[in-house]
Amino acid sequence: MGGTEVYVAALANELLDRGIEVLIAAPGETTRNYHHDLIPVRRFGVQQQVDDLRKLYGEGDELAAAEFDKILEEEKPDIVHLHAFTRGVSLKLVRAAKARTIPVVFTYHTPTVSCLRGTMMRWGVAPCDGMMDGRTCAACTLHGKGVPRLAAHALSNFRFQVSTFRSRLGTAFQMRSLVELRHTTTRALFNEVDHIVAVCQWVKEVLIRNGVPERKITLCRQGTSQKLQSGSWNLGDENNRSTSSLSIHGSSLRLAFVGRLDPTKGVHVLIRAVRSLPSVRIALDIFGIAQHEGGKHYEQTLRAMSNGDNRIQFRAPVSADQVVPVLRNYDLLAVPSQWLETGPLVVLEAFAAGIPVIGPRLGGIAELVTDGVNGILVEPNSVPAWAAALEKIWREPESLKNLRAQIQPPRTMSKVAEEMANLYSTLGNRVPHRALV
Repeated sequence: MGGTEVYVAALANELLDRGIEVLIAAPGETTRNYHHDLIPVRRFGVQQQVDDLRKLYGEGDELAAAEFDKILEEEKPDIVHLHAFTRGVSLKLVRAAKARTIPVVFTYHTPTVSCLRGTMMRWGVAPCDGMMDGRTCAACTLHGKGVPRLAAHALSNFRFQVSTFRSRLGTAFQMRSLVELRHTTTRALFNEVDHIVAVCQWVKEVLIRNGVPERKITLCRQGTSQKLQSGSWNLGDENNRSTSSLSIHGSSLRLAFVGRLDPTKGVHVLIRAVRSLPSVRIALDIFGIAQHEGGKHYEQTLRAMSNGDNRIQFRAPVSADQVVPVLRNYDLLAVPSQWLETGPLVVLEAFAAGIPVIGPRLGGIAELVTDGVNGILVEPNSVPAWAAALEKIWREPESLKNLRAQIQPPRTMSKVAEEMANLYSTLGNRVPHRALV
């Protein structure tokens, strides 16, 4: 259901169509094998209990690396392409592949790769330049965990030796050392992989700012899955585009949100904006995915916020292959993210459905959406800005029609796979036969 997982599955299918045998390897609670559609998947076990903070912030899990090395021995891939940087998918996996002289590609998918706060937003309110600095990042990380800003600054001055001490206070005092350990590991990752794929421009700039040579980086933006588009509408045919309900003043503005329910996704901002416009006819459908306990708690908060407003409805999550058909029933896709997205993929899916996007002037969204052309950009985390933009488009239905008319066909995963296959060939000096992603 996650963006990275949808991306990897689509890339794997497209590589298969190009004659490259693909295996997906991913961490799991236990080691097991199965198929996802036609793609073989090998789960490798990860130690479930973490007894040392260095395993969370350092080179990674030893069990996962050992199990991954067994997969390398049995499958003998020509290329390894990593799409995550976690305790399970770690620097140790890179070194296992390099020990077998297998080229390694790494794709930077989310800010969590180099930002321990996870959002690339300084103090949670402003875009960060992404420069990895121990003291600065330690303070921001502590603040993201609920420590007041002044206290976070003070704690970031301490450099205690990393230990197995697991209390919250102990972790807080060790935070600068932990952050610096993570930065050392991240820089090692950037140095030791053969090539890095940046899925948007701001990621490329962050990599360069942290010392990665530009020649080692390929900017390869995301794409919609060819599977989503096969047999669907011709993007150039106006007759197949979404038809707006705003043909006359007073009709409802059909608004959709599709994605993960998490505070970083900003659905609370969207709900508050809609509720601040009681006289505006808006139909907001939220197709949300609540992952883990945090997501479920956030969903409960959102439902409480919208209680009593029948213009706001919570719908069942939409499977990846149904996102484009569902979005064709709406006037506008809302992407109220409060962090630096590297896509998101749903923006491209909205364009494939022929509908414009309203989102923040922030990160990858601002790279995909041109204000006044194929969508509307507003200030992030500003309820008044969101409310004003929604009310304006409801009162000026002709502007929505103009936005729809200027939407261009989005980039596809077929193109992404073509570029990745070419990259693999360059690194391996030949067209790869077997790829492990």
